[in-house]
Amino acid sequence: MEKIHILIADDIEAHRRRLERIISSENNFELMGSVGSGQEAVCMSLEKKPEIILMDIEMEDYMAGINASSEISSKLPDTKIIILTVHQDNNLVFAAFQTGIVDYVLKNAEKEEIIEAINCAITNTSPIRPVIASKIREEFARIKQLEANFSSIFKIISTLTPSELIVLKLLCNNHTRKEIAKVRCVEIDTIKKQVNSILKKFDKRNTREVVKLLGEHEVIDIINNMS
Repeated sequence: MEKIHILIADDIEAHRRRLERIISSENNFELMGSVGSGQEAVCMSLEKKPEIILMDIEMEDYMAGINASSEISSKLPDTKIIILTVHQDNNLVFAAFQTGIVDYVLKNAEKEEIIEAINCAITNTSPIRPVIASKIREEFARIKQLEANFSSIFKIISTLTPSELIVLKLLCNNHTRKEIAKVRCVEIDTIKKQVNSILKKFDKRNTREVVKLLGEHEVIDIINNMS
């Protein structure tokens, strides 16, 4: 039977020993190494080139496992990384998946679940667990809303007069109405009228809300480059 070569990375010795016992209990598993930090995991992975890595998220620092996973995935794309965690921090686990890991398992999971996770990873059949499915749905909804808002913002911008667009650029660059009037060589009342028109088109109460909206959707640089 062909062996599945596995590396363990966990900073808690008791957890490493338990995983070592689980691996040694399976005839088709072979332990390539057992390390206690993300940095060691990267070094040993590059040396041993394991097929599976059981990677703790939190080791020498909060993001050690995620950072190590990212580096390993970029250099050894065929290596399958399974994240180990003591808690279901949705954002942290979702961030880990963005590095290229294939699965995550709670550290207190039953032996059978860990074995199944390894076997699924090696055959590219790792499940999308509920917490990840939920985060994916949330992310798609966020992107859809962002796209709708982005489209709405540019429809509004297209209604601005050339003078209003210049005023908007200056507002985005933290200029006051008085400063804008001086730059534009016009009366302050003229700028006030243009600002009021901008607020009305964006349906906002003040310029801070407009600038915040544009900043959140990362369109200020685009506006600054408009002629």
